[in-house]
Amino acid sequence: MSHSSVPSRDTGPVISDWRPEDPQFWQQRGHRVASRNLWISVPCLLLAFCVWMLFSAVAVNLNKVGFHFETDQLFMLTALPSVSGALLRVPYSFMVPVFGGRRWTAFSTGILVIPCVWLGFAVQDTSTPFSTFIIIALLCGFAGANFASSMANISFFFPKEKQGGALGINGGFGNLGVSVMQLVAPLAISLSLFAVFGGTGVEQPDGTRIYLQNAAWIWVPFLIVFTLAAWFGMNELSTSKASLKAQLPVLKRAHLWILGFLYLATFGSFIGFSAGFAMLAKTQFPDVNILHFAFFGPLVGALARSVGGAMSDRLGGIRVTLVNFIFMALFSGLLFLTLPSAGSEGNFIAFFGVFLLLFLTAGLGSGSSFQMIAFLFRKMTMARVKAAGGTEEQAMREAATDTAAALGFISAIGAIGGFFIPKAFGTSLALTGSPAGAMKVFLVFYIACVGITWVVYGRKKYNNK
Repeated sequence: MSHSSVPSRDTGPVISDWRPEDPQFWQQRGHRVASRNLWISVPCLLLAFCVWMLFSAVAVNLNKVGFHFETDQLFMLTALPSVSGALLRVPYSFMVPVFGGRRWTAFSTGILVIPCVWLGFAVQDTSTPFSTFIIIALLCGFAGANFASSMANISFFFPKEKQGGALGINGGFGNLGVSVMQLVAPLAISLSLFAVFGGTGVEQPDGTRIYLQNAAWIWVPFLIVFTLAAWFGMNELSTSKASLKAQLPVLKRAHLWILGFLYLATFGSFIGFSAGFAMLAKTQFPDVNILHFAFFGPLVGALARSVGGAMSDRLGGIRVTLVNFIFMALFSGLLFLTLPSAGSEGNFIAFFGVFLLLFLTAGLGSGSSFQMIAFLFRKMTMARVKAAGGTEEQAMREAATDTAAALGFISAIGAIGGFFIPKAFGTSLALTGSPAGAMKVFLVFYIACVGITWVVYGRKKYNNK
């Protein structure tokens, strides 16, 4: 049954008539609805990244407030959210078509209050066992999983020529939560913001006080506000509903694993460098107070993601991703020249500058590769359905479902970089006393991505511009 291009009124949170590829529908109704959902999704995802990175701000201060954890235990607490976040992105990637974007966004944002409140009380009791902090760290990983469902949800709302920009905005500003956490948490723990809930802070040798609970509690009011905003302000598309069984076949597609490998090089680099840069810089340049500069890299990378998505809408995601991988390999090679060695003390300014370029290209590549993934899965699914005798409407519906599932699952692969990169730096330093071994692995990895992108997707039939 064909649809009229005359838009119908919004009658509630569930929208049954959704045709973003219809220009008249998009102009008169679609753009307004999609934009509202996008701009509620953005702060929800930003807060999720803040909670995901919570232990990067808390772990370094635990012993300052009376705990006595070993260094490797503290590193474990910072790594665990990345592990659980990556694993949870797999089921999260399928949740929007099953439960609906509005309900799942509200639920997945609201439950983040639990680890934040729990951690705020746990850090005030020095008898809290390490096992409790492990559980809280794993719960923080739920926040990292939100990226998969959030990006899948937004992909349903926008037409194909605007998906790169929309996903870039959602993911880019969401990734900004890494930098926001690193900026806000140090300020929050220096102020008595929640004295009414208990906690007088812990006095330091210099006379200042640390209110470590504030690093977790500062996010609770915002999480509550945007949980309500998602519930009352977002929509669910009945056209996006699909059972788990209908989505699982996407896991059998070889392209999902190839594109996951490429996304690991872009987003995985962004989240991995964000987690490991400060510690790496401290080991190489101990006289520099890196905490004054650490937030710049994640900030540049997060802002670059939306630019990468917009560039891909104009120039094509495959083309932008391919060129971006070339620059990532180049900057990885330049980093060797900035590190301390037997005959040189290294150059921090050059080191910091090259790392900023790596953050920039990791962010750009995250946006472009996500647009590339959306384009390729949509194109291949529609071709498959039509070849089997399906209608245009059926092809578009299955393409939307497959694309959302693929975006979510591939994002899970990318999140593994949050654990792998810091671990690689640590292993290289432990074995050789230098991070150069890890950087050699990354350089080979980026060169391999250049080759794979060109050989598999650089052909004319895949050209998305």
